[in-house]
Amino acid sequence: MIKPSIPKGTRDFGPVVVRKRQYIFQTIRETFELFGFQPLETPAMEQMDTLTGKYGEEGDKLIFKILDNGDILGRAQQAKDSRELGILLCEKALRYDLTIPFARFVVMNQNDLAFPFKRYQMQPVWRADKPQKGRYREFYQCDVDIVGSNSLLNEIELLMIYDSVFTKLGMEGYEIRINNRKILSALAEVAGKPALLTDITVAIDKLDKIGIEKVKEELAERGLNDSEITIIANFLNIGGNNEEKLQQLGELFKNSETGKKGIEELSYVLQSQPTAFKATPILDVTLARGLNYYTGMIVEVKAPSTVKMGSIGGGGRYDDLTGLFGLPNLSGVGISFGVDRIYDVLEELNLFPATAQQGTRVLIFNMDANTTATAFPMLAGLRARGIAAELYHEPAKMDKQMKYANKRGIPYVIIMGESEVKEGMLSIKNMVSGQQEKITAAALASYSFE
Repeated sequence: MIKPSIPKGTRDFGPVVVRKRQYIFQTIRETFELFGFQPLETPAMEQMDTLTGKYGEEGDKLIFKILDNGDILGRAQQAKDSRELGILLCEKALRYDLTIPFARFVVMNQNDLAFPFKRYQMQPVWRADKPQKGRYREFYQCDVDIVGSNSLLNEIELLMIYDSVFTKLGMEGYEIRINNRKILSALAEVAGKPALLTDITVAIDKLDKIGIEKVKEELAERGLNDSEITIIANFLNIGGNNEEKLQQLGELFKNSETGKKGIEELSYVLQSQPTAFKATPILDVTLARGLNYYTGMIVEVKAPSTVKMGSIGGGGRYDDLTGLFGLPNLSGVGISFGVDRIYDVLEELNLFPATAQQGTRVLIFNMDANTTATAFPMLAGLRARGIAAELYHEPAKMDKQMKYANKRGIPYVIIMGESEVKEGMLSIKNMVSGQQEKITAAALASYSFE
């Protein structure tokens, strides 16, 4: 006998969970549409060379490779070394995120698109990560990107999308944190190690997880000396409000054109915020986001501090992502929502509204063989009004049908027993309050199941 199980880092979702997840998806999708974005879907798998080398050293390790079909044994015997064997046997991989497949799509369809192209995408991605709370091997991302425009108005619009979605979800205390990769590039220059930008950002990106001392150790392992590490440590200690941080950055990078450009972009985004923002974006110089393709603003949304959860969204500007696929100088910017983590936060804070958990509102009891003829017109009438209704699948004792309604969480039942049929009436019971009343069959057309 096979013991039923699922792979680590994956999950089944029952009806209650799916309804709550759909509430999140619907809130995000409606916001995307309101901001003028178009839907897109791409395949679950991509060519291996589409994905590798795009996510940094750490990210490449987490790509789920797909064992190719065909003469595997024969190809294995032909391989000269392990690297060649890997290429021969794994030519495809599950997508790691939605951004790189989006870039590939844009290049393949460039002649059919109107630029700037604004798209949103809501699909699962896969990462060979160590499963833990808030971190899964299969999870959904909801991305929104604008490609073909250099305007910083796009950055502001995306920050407004974050603010709008989390406000609609009723989440209090979330934080939108932003930085700029040009600032980090300038830091690498000032530290005298511009060639080690990726190494520096990968180490800084771990600050929240491992602390400053471990970051220093990692920087040393990556080839920086004590004085260079001190420059970076001092940078990471920059504090104050947004304006004060910008002033300190201005002093540090007064001789760096790259740094000045990054400060200029940050200042524009931070100082052009609409007054209606629920959560004013915070300049966070420690924000690195270790993905190689970011070139401008980077952003991350932190869950409320009352919940032990890290980032629930992130993204940034990538000036030449499509250049990886032969279409250079096409700037883009995008953000992503971590739906699975958002779900966990809403669940922990009890923020899902009752309407997000509603399924069948009305169950018509099946009392005998004659019930069907009366029940189906009732079902049709209820469904025409947008009320989810069903008939119990077979004649059964009332107690059994009551238990079924309770287990399903159905709030109303309609009973047509002998006495009701004789009187030409219906009994409607509220399963939450326990109240029961009789109405005429005609009155059902206007009865409120609220």
